[in-house]
Amino acid sequence: MARLRELKGILKDKASLFKANLSTNRPMSFVNVTVLRATTHSTTSPPSEHRLIAVLSLGHRSSIMADACTESIMNRLHRTHSPYVALKCLIIIHNIISKGSIILKNQLPSAGGYNFLHLSEFDYKSNVEKREISLWVRWYAGFLELNLMASRVLGYFSSSSSSSAASFPSVFFDRKKDLLKEMNALVGFIEGICEVPDSLHLQRNDLLYELMILVGEDYRAAQYQIISRLSSDTAFADQISRLSSTDSSELIDCLKRLENCKKRLTEIFVNRKRYDAFWELINERKMELEEMNGNRGRLLVWKEREGMTS
Repeated sequence: MARLRELKGILKDKASLFKANLSTNRPMSFVNVTVLRATTHSTTSPPSEHRLIAVLSLGHRSSIMADACTESIMNRLHRTHSPYVALKCLIIIHNIISKGSIILKNQLPSAGGYNFLHLSEFDYKSNVEKREISLWVRWYAGFLELNLMASRVLGYFSSSSSSSAASFPSVFFDRKKDLLKEMNALVGFIEGICEVPDSLHLQRNDLLYELMILVGEDYRAAQYQIISRLSSDTAFADQISRLSSTDSSELIDCLKRLENCKKRLTEIFVNRKRYDAFWELINERKMELEEMNGNRGRLLVWKEREGMTS
């Protein structure tokens, strides 16, 4: 039965390619063929490099072609019942976020928010393995939604994934609300990574292995952004000196949430020495904030006592 469904999917791909090639709308036909070839049913492997490049290159032609590209990807994503095809579509979206042109990125769904990819109920009930893969589809879609939301909080998209910042742009700020808002977005994004399905053994699957490489790159990008906001002793001291007790308590809670992710992240990515400095920095900043709040509390008590005795 499973093999029959796979054969049906392959035949549908061939029919869709045939239909696209016969279309009189040649630009849209070219886009649909490019997307179909990158998300075929015929293999459970991720889209090949040259297929990805072909899709991403559509974003360099015109805004009309870029819009047609994202429309074709979203149609493919929402019409398929195959978790493998869905993952291929999501991997393409992930590559658009990290490597695509600004024109192409701007054509991604603009509503934002949770479940704007509409995959929270995606399920494949007739096959045990594909049912497990469906869990990954739902998680990966949610992860990409968090990625887009965090990118917009930080300053929308970056123009290149070649830097250490990867998907997230480097943003300089001088207002306390920026620090709190951006740190919450970054920590929320990392918490989303921690919700990866427990079936990590399935990373032996080529598709899952590929997407976890992309997720790992984004995790390092988020680390980079957090470090850039917390690493300078002088800048950090100046920022926290202007935080109210409420704001500093919120930042402490944010850093605690991040520390609570450490064990899970170690399981997902395997602990490496290069991450040690990151966690030491988080603990150091948390302790500084706690000490500052403690000093403020003692100062307030002292002032109250002075007022009572004067």
